[in-house]
Amino acid sequence: MSSKYDVLVIGGGTAALCAAIAARRGGASVLVLEGAPKFYRGGNTRHTRNMRCAHDAATEILTGPYTEDEFWEDLLRVTGGQTDEVLARHMIRESKDILNWIVEQGVRWQPSLGGTLSLGRTNSFFLGGGRAMLNALYLTAERLGVDIKYDAEVTDLVIEEGMFLAARLKRPIRGETEIRATSLVAAAGGFEANIEWLKQYWGEAADNFLIRGTPYNRGSILKMLLDKGVQEVGDPTQCHAVAIDARAPKFDGGIITRHDSVVFGIVVNKHAQRFYDEGEDIWPKRYAIWGRLVAAQPNQIAYIIFDSTVVTSFMPTLFPPIAGRTIAELAGKLELDPVALEKTIAEFNAAVQPGTFDHTVLDDCRTDGITPPKTHWARRIETPPYLAYPVRPGITFTYLGTRVNKEARMLMKGGKPSANMFAAGEIMAGNVLGKGYAAGMGMTIGSVFGRIAGREAAKHARN
Repeated sequence: MSSKYDVLVIGGGTAALCAAIAARRGGASVLVLEGAPKFYRGGNTRHTRNMRCAHDAATEILTGPYTEDEFWEDLLRVTGGQTDEVLARHMIRESKDILNWIVEQGVRWQPSLGGTLSLGRTNSFFLGGGRAMLNALYLTAERLGVDIKYDAEVTDLVIEEGMFLAARLKRPIRGETEIRATSLVAAAGGFEANIEWLKQYWGEAADNFLIRGTPYNRGSILKMLLDKGVQEVGDPTQCHAVAIDARAPKFDGGIITRHDSVVFGIVVNKHAQRFYDEGEDIWPKRYAIWGRLVAAQPNQIAYIIFDSTVVTSFMPTLFPPIAGRTIAELAGKLELDPVALEKTIAEFNAAVQPGTFDHTVLDDCRTDGITPPKTHWARRIETPPYLAYPVRPGITFTYLGTRVNKEARMLMKGGKPSANMFAAGEIMAGNVLGKGYAAGMGMTIGSVFGRIAGREAAKHARN
């Protein structure tokens, strides 16, 4: 193992592996430093299952076209316009090539999952999920001659006037405590696992957050880059945050702790009060707002409540629902005021209007005369047993990151592009995601900008 490489990639998830493979295919010598142990390699990619890419026609696993313009409109809607249009459109355009390129790297697709996901036309699902995808990418990288080191924690980056020189390691790798490289690709994720950093923006509420993904994304590389002159992008309070089961572990609960049942019932806080429209939009475009919504409630806790008629309408999660033969019994098990919960559900039921239920479209099942309304998929909760899931904010990744250009090259605080530093994945996702989220978009950002970063880093090294 050399201590000098053409391209050094810091990180071990999709963005890092796509960068490493692209750089190696571009003729560069490449070292990947993954801070986690080998078993936990891959960051949040381990918990993913699909990717959103533009495509012009149906395929074996996609039911129809998803044009660049439609992708852009979806992104514009979920972010409320808080996105860099030039970068976002560039990513969407490049995503069309990723569908085939990622297969060339050993990844395989499977038909879309059903239920509330409604993604059969827009999103491609990995055969075997995120871990299988990672294994394929790692195998390809190794076969190409990429060096990969685990438990490789970087303690400092040597950067002078926008030029990366070396990375310093917590412990030696084959006798070396400093790795030099001609180009750097930072793909080490956000800071969601750093509770103290989250508390700088969220206060004590962050103690009640659960971290859906890896405990190794503590933001150390991001902090080093920002401290050494890289321009930041994104609101530090914005993140991909969903409602996950309150019984989930503090870290690494993953996809099986997420609840997709919101559209089939109502959501109440600890005072048994509804606080948001559960039927605002198709679930994949709205599921990622519920983490922030719950975070704003007292004690950062909420409860999804539904009845026995809908239990087969959504994918089950790791934890079973809490059941009660009556609303009052359910309230007791949830430690909610039974009178308040009975009143909330009675008012909701009285407001439900006749309609034709169809969870795959914005149907005409709505409420009338209550606040907040439920604008779609509103049905009475009246068939026992009554069921509930307790939920807390589940943080997937944060949006504060490094600003980049179309080459995935980091911009310094004065606006000048770095000479040799590139970024990909969650560490720069805030360029595209100012707020909000749509299913599969994190994998799009990671794979597209990973490939670009690796390609450009190799090109710089060759020159």
